[in-house]
Amino acid sequence: MKKPVRSHTLFERAVTVLPGGVDSPVRAFTAVGGAPLFMRRGRGATIEDVDGNRFIDYVMSWGPLLHGHAPSGLIRALGAAARRGTSFGAPSPLEHELGERVRALVPSMERVRFVSSGTEAAMSAIRVARAATGRDRVVKFEGCYHGHADAFLAKAGSGATTLGVPTSPGVAKPVAADTLLARYNDLASVEALFDTPQQTIAAIIVEPIAGNMGVVAPADGFLQGLRTLATRHGALLVFDEVISGFRASAGGAQAIFGVTPDLTCLGKIIGGGLPVGAYGGRADLMNLVAPAGPVYQAGTLSGNPLAMTAGLWALGRLTPKLYKDLARRGSMLAAGFADAARAARVPLQVNAFGSVLTPFFTASPVRDYDSALKADADAYATFFRGMLTRGVYPPPSQFEAWFLSAAHTDRHIGQTIDAARAAMKEVSRVHRA
Repeated sequence: MKKPVRSHTLFERAVTVLPGGVDSPVRAFTAVGGAPLFMRRGRGATIEDVDGNRFIDYVMSWGPLLHGHAPSGLIRALGAAARRGTSFGAPSPLEHELGERVRALVPSMERVRFVSSGTEAAMSAIRVARAATGRDRVVKFEGCYHGHADAFLAKAGSGATTLGVPTSPGVAKPVAADTLLARYNDLASVEALFDTPQQTIAAIIVEPIAGNMGVVAPADGFLQGLRTLATRHGALLVFDEVISGFRASAGGAQAIFGVTPDLTCLGKIIGGGLPVGAYGGRADLMNLVAPAGPVYQAGTLSGNPLAMTAGLWALGRLTPKLYKDLARRGSMLAAGFADAARAARVPLQVNAFGSVLTPFFTASPVRDYDSALKADADAYATFFRGMLTRGVYPPPSQFEAWFLSAAHTDRHIGQTIDAARAAMKEVSRVHRA
């Protein structure tokens, strides 16, 4: 790997303009050391930085690039759409066409509203839940990240955990008081929150497959239990499928586990990485949203024709073979990491689900936020740097998911495992007890 001279120069310039030199905290290398690399192009499963270093990419724009970087068909479709107009501020047929496709894939979303980010989707879904129930409080799970809206920043995952700021200054105390925290994969902790004299909980919001404390799958019966509790107490169940939607399966995690939420949040995977999100659910709930109903939510660029075009292209290419290949390569990579760690005598737990995985540097199983936090973030940082020098670009945080795409090949996986063997030896030398 060439020295990242140009990246360092750009970062020095960026910190004089952007807070911390980045536009999203998770892009910074704070948790792994050094300055972030600046990218100039991506193609297929690889990215290239401004110094000419090429990497096998496992960030994949934090998940949306299910088909890889800059697939030629998508580029052609976007070029044609751009020539027709990049934004109208008026309805276009693309919006309801993509909405129909989303509904066909995720039948629980009888009505869909497009927004520009997963944060907007989660924030808006909770507003609908509060309006529908006449209640204020929301149950969320420690380590689950639902965007940076005020109500969701209590013990949030993703960059908040990476940077050690699971709660945020600037969040009003009354807002934080309406967020009730439960433990992921612990139904008893949720039941305890409902055990109050008054019914005050509007909704339970959950990542059905947690991805923002690292990958943590739901325990048997956990999601079904949430559905039962919500129904029993007159609350709504909201699935945040910003990561799992269309990645876990064409119907999302709800199709895999057979649990139907009242509302669902989706993210940029809809648009192949372009800025887009969506929320939707039962028609009676979504008809509360303006202009059909009194719950106000708006977005000037929502339903942007470029994003809608990308969504139609990306969602039109979800096939059983795609998911079969992704799962097979995800299993290959997870097994390769485990083998490399055993050979180097490094404690490691690899949590994997289909095309997402997280190698946790701990000897104990990771089933929730507390057990995720037991992972050795310093060991991960050493592993990260070892992988980077060998041409692999992992997430710059122990508490994030690695993402595969249709562009990753068996050769990419083999090269990554070879790099992991060498990087694990470095971890063993540096962190040997």
